Amino acid sequence: MTHSNSEILSLFESALAQMQLPGEPDRLYTPIIYSMSGGGKRLRPVLLLITNEAFGGNIDEAMPAAMAVEIFHNFTLLHDDIMDNADVRRGKPSVYAKWGGNVALLSGDAMLITAYKQLARVDAEVLPKVMSIFGDMALEVCEGQQYDMDFEDTKSVSVVDYMLMIECKTSALLSGSAMIGATMAGAAEEDVKKIYRFATELGLAFQLQDDVLDSYGDEALGKKIGGDILEGKQTFLMVKAMSHADDAEREVLRTTHLNSNLTDEEKIATVKAIYAKYDVKRIAEQQIELRFERALSVLDTLSIDVERRVPLQEFARNLMGRKK
Repeated sequence: MTHSNSEILSLFESALAQMQLPGEPDRLYTPIIYSMSGGGKRLRPVLLLITNEAFGGNIDEAMPAAMAVEIFHNFTLLHDDIMDNADVRRGKPSVYAKWGGNVALLSGDAMLITAYKQLARVDAEVLPKVMSIFGDMALEVCEGQQYDMDFEDTKSVSVVDYMLMIECKTSALLSGSAMIGATMAGAAEEDVKKIYRFATELGLAFQLQDDVLDSYGDEALGKKIGGDILEGKQTFLMVKAMSHADDAEREVLRTTHLNSNLTDEEKIATVKAIYAKYDVKRIAEQQIELRFERALSVLDTLSIDVERRVPLQEFARNLMGRKK
């Protein structure tokens, strides 16, 4: 029996709801429950399970690995919020804001350990391979976060460096999840490599689209427009504009978010005027389309029946908000 993507999401949510954590100490475990129940798209565990089933695996057997990647992902968010002094996560107070940095740090550590405990439930025959993929994925995420922090003190970030950062920080969790799902299903090594490329390209497209939506999206989507500009954050749009701008414009791009004489609206408009001059939105959209099409084209080369590729195609289109 195969499942639809929505059914797989429901099965995962049910498994997550049944996860048992100790009751004490309360200030260690309550923040974990709070963060795990805070919504989120569950992209990584769902992709793991979809991929597993596409290659003929048993999603009940793959569920512990799916739990592990979701718990790990949420662990990274707890620690990210400490590093970013972030008060809000998914529309509600972050664990950092609600309980403080020490609690967020320790609860995050407990989540990382819990993720590995879930991983230990994977069948012993495939566990070494799965553990290796999981470890590489986890390290890549840490590398991506460090690159991101380094960029805060770097006057000029290249497009190549930016793409490497988001490949580590955003794509790695998707590609690692997909590889684990395929590996647990017994997929051929060549197919595992292909599914890695699929998820990597899709992750890059997804992050680039997020960059564009932050500056040009619709506030009805629930995200305040221009947040990245107001934070002075390095995004594809900012990096690309900096690569084309003259010295005076680069200084404007670097310092506008710090200018206390401007309103938030004026800061956003100032930066977006330079974006418009160099057409960086269109350049970003071209990159998004290229990465998305590359991801889909990889699926056509997998050594599985055409109908088994459909859930993966649907996942990609849903992630990018595409109808076709």
